[in-house]
Amino acid sequence: MVVQRIAVLGAGSWGTAYAKVLVDAGRDVVVWARRPEIAETITEQRLNPDYLPGIRLPEGLRATADAELALDGAQAVVLAVPSQTLRANLAVWRGVLPEGVTLVSLAKGVELGTLKRMSEVVAEVAQVPADQVAVVSGPNLAKEIAARQPTATVIACTDHERAVALQTASANEYFRPYTNTDVVGCELGGACKNVVALACGMAAGLGFGDNTMASLITRGLAETARLGAALGADPLTFAGLAGLGDLVATCASPLSRNRSFGERLGRGETLAQAQEATHGQVAEGVKSCSSIRELAQRYGVDMPITDGVHRVCHDGLDPRKMAAELLGRAQKAERS
Repeated sequence: MVVQRIAVLGAGSWGTAYAKVLVDAGRDVVVWARRPEIAETITEQRLNPDYLPGIRLPEGLRATADAELALDGAQAVVLAVPSQTLRANLAVWRGVLPEGVTLVSLAKGVELGTLKRMSEVVAEVAQVPADQVAVVSGPNLAKEIAARQPTATVIACTDHERAVALQTASANEYFRPYTNTDVVGCELGGACKNVVALACGMAAGLGFGDNTMASLITRGLAETARLGAALGADPLTFAGLAGLGDLVATCASPLSRNRSFGERLGRGETLAQAQEATHGQVAEGVKSCSSIRELAQRYGVDMPITDGVHRVCHDGLDPRKMAAELLGRAQKAERS
């Protein structure tokens, strides 16, 4: 199956960057933007200054504030809205989705309340089988990709042929997608890395160095893999792009919203102050830490970093106390 016409629903930084990837791969792409002025600026000025300042967008990229127009004739639909708003948005779009179309989630999170992964939310709300839903996950910082810096990613779908079709549709000279059928593992890697990045940001805000960062990344990966094992994921996924790759990029880069948000918390800012400083944009991990923590409790999985991040963000725990608690936990074997 050749996928040529693609709708991208969401004109934030990652949605716009991925739309650019698809156009640079030779696809016919229309972006839906919630605000008409953003759609107009993308189409007429080839810019999205609110989300990708300074990045020139390709001539072939079109945008509209009319979702039905964006979806007309689409062979794949990319869902590029925040994880906690995906359900509400998709409920609005469900009636105009093309029949049998591949639905692609860019969102990384676990839904509050239901504790569903994003592909589960998509399948439920759109009323489609699970093998019609794909996810994209990897070390994909939007600004670097929009600047055409080389990167790789994973396109996961239980229907391998759909994943391959999306792989072909996305591949270009700077963007290299790999396929995977482990949707569970790829989604958990993408959701949990945001929480670990918050912890790394807090450590940076407290003035801790590279040893601390490496320890948090490694132990964060360990607790992500434990949750993955409980949910039936392939352990090898967490050693790949959607696991370790995404985790390292998000925890180490100042371009990462989650890391930067965590750094503000580590310097002593409140959640409200950090949110105000980031123009009202809350990092995904601030919400996902609660749903991931609850999911871990449901399956009896120990996730101390996730628990600590939740308590800092929502219970007022001092990040210094969180660090002391993590270091003071009972000693054990590394793989236990």
